[in-house]
Amino acid sequence: MNIFTRKQIERALSILKVLEEIERGFILYSQKKAVVPPIGSMHFSSPPGDCHIKYGYIQNAPYYIVKIASGFPENPKLGIPSGNGLLLLFDQKTGKPVSIFLDEGYLTDIRTAATGCIAAKYLAPKEISCIGIIGTGAQAFYQLQLLRYATNCRKVMVWGRTASKAQQLKNDPRLQEWNIEIAKTIEELASSSNLIVTTTSSHFPLLLEKHIKPGTHITAIGADDVGKQELDPKIFSKAQKIIVDSKVQCKQFGDVSFALQQHLLSEDNLIELGEVITDPSKGRISNDEITVASLTGIAVQDLQIATAVLSNL
Repeated sequence: MNIFTRKQIERALSILKVLEEIERGFILYSQKKAVVPPIGSMHFSSPPGDCHIKYGYIQNAPYYIVKIASGFPENPKLGIPSGNGLLLLFDQKTGKPVSIFLDEGYLTDIRTAATGCIAAKYLAPKEISCIGIIGTGAQAFYQLQLLRYATNCRKVMVWGRTASKAQQLKNDPRLQEWNIEIAKTIEELASSSNLIVTTTSSHFPLLLEKHIKPGTHITAIGADDVGKQELDPKIFSKAQKIIVDSKVQCKQFGDVSFALQQHLLSEDNLIELGEVITDPSKGRISNDEITVASLTGIAVQDLQIATAVLSNL
């Protein structure tokens, strides 16, 4: 069994290969060729935090995966990242452990950002005037890092609860290719952007229905657990297309679940991302459409990124 450190993983990671494999994983998931059991989770109050356990496999593939990921939002006060975790890869035929990825949450960050890139590729308007990023944490950074593979637009507007964190993101030398402005309000951001990505751990709506202009695509990735919410449920009754990574998961938690509970959305209107990748006509058709991708994170993403990295290790 191999044990790989974060530095080894970073050196072996190929973004283009990851994007290709995760697209393939979504297709197989929507074709019912993957087995993904319900997520295991734990929640902590003092200090606040959570731990998710995601696991699954693709039929007739070499491996199955168990991923443990934690998020403790007060960690930066201690000088350590809020996210952490590891991935365990096993032989699907024997159950023998194959690899331990001590990635410290890095692969979770990358596979989430890769999915944001894929969503933008298939759902964002052809002409993106400005990218709006709501949130200033690690995922805000990684979403921008990978959106370069989906669009030539380099104009960005960022909103965060803390002005200093927004300024820190703006000044990050790794994002020099992006022309980043700081929005004073979410309404200002939404009025200037036709691709909006929400990356927070909010428990109440931040982006409201009244903020959204025609032709906007929204990728919501922060509401990945029970109780988390970033989008006004009324957005879903306004949108022409609602895309999810998993219908099963998104009915249970995340932004879509709130809209379903309030009868602002029917399950029949949900389209899985794997279906759109297979048939892009199920995604954006008109430049005036409002589209939403609500993503909660599924184990096939973790399996595919681990498999892609392992092939280079």
